[in-house]
Amino acid sequence: MEDAGGWLNRDTAGRFAGYADLVAARLGDRVKLWTTLNEPFIHMSLGYGMGVHAPGRMLLFDAFPAAHHQLLGHGLAVAALRARTGSPVAIANNYSPVRVIGDTEADRAAGAAYDALHNRLFTDPLLGLGYPDDAEVDPATVRAGDLDVIAAPLDVLGVNYYNPTGVRAPEDGSPLPFELVPLAGYPRTAFDWPVAPDGLHELLTGLHRRYGERLPPIQITESGCAYDDVPDAGGRVDDPERIAYLDGHLRAVRAAIADGVDVTGYFVWSLLDNWEWAEGFTKRFGLVHVDFGTQVRTPKSSYAWLRDVIAPAADRGPAR
Repeated sequence: MEDAGGWLNRDTAGRFAGYADLVAARLGDRVKLWTTLNEPFIHMSLGYGMGVHAPGRMLLFDAFPAAHHQLLGHGLAVAALRARTGSPVAIANNYSPVRVIGDTEADRAAGAAYDALHNRLFTDPLLGLGYPDDAEVDPATVRAGDLDVIAAPLDVLGVNYYNPTGVRAPEDGSPLPFELVPLAGYPRTAFDWPVAPDGLHELLTGLHRRYGERLPPIQITESGCAYDDVPDAGGRVDDPERIAYLDGHLRAVRAAIADGVDVTGYFVWSLLDNWEWAEGFTKRFGLVHVDFGTQVRTPKSSYAWLRDVIAPAADRGPAR
């Protein structure tokens, strides 16, 4: 399929729907929540736009067909899944609230351009609004009826959140309408990402304001952090930074719920240390440490902390 163009090829959307049909026929009586695609923005931007992830294309804004065909594949898959099962259907995208660095009109325009690309390109059409007017959309790629397919009603919107993004106006001659800028004043993870729980609250309340009644219930389908976790001499893996991260982000979700956002779930990325995109085994996100040589698995201190936090109230002991 990649030799035929991958997600740049419209046929891939139909092939994905066929795959969804086969999976639903086999597993439809057991799966409790279907998620069609995970992080289509990341796959488009880093896989087809910047060449960082597979398939390693560097098309910049010519990567739009990979966005549209993923969304079209999602819509076709929703129909296939609903024909086989009554379980709820979602899509999960990576979101990042934009922090404009600078106070010029050009800086604000750069922030709006990045927000349209990262956040709205993969949400507006899902919720029946079509593509953002300020997004780089190739009209030749979008055929009659496509947007209706893409806007198939969702039961859940999956939100993957890791950090906000600093943006300012680009230098003259830049091929992009924005420049990404590291955010100062935050602790950093091993990925050098800022730890910003306030960004999750900002994101959730922003989605609520922007889409209103169009917005389905939200589940935080990914939220977590990578640190260089190493067992001590006794085999214990203590990760206080991860506990602080999870505590702050769970509190941010709670605050968003208090502000009226319908959030129905929070999933930590991830249960186990895993293979992480282009970084391989070098970034550890797990609640459980994995020795990749021996496969020995050791729950970290964050595992026990989260277990206690999410235990039924009767099992928690004194209120915290």
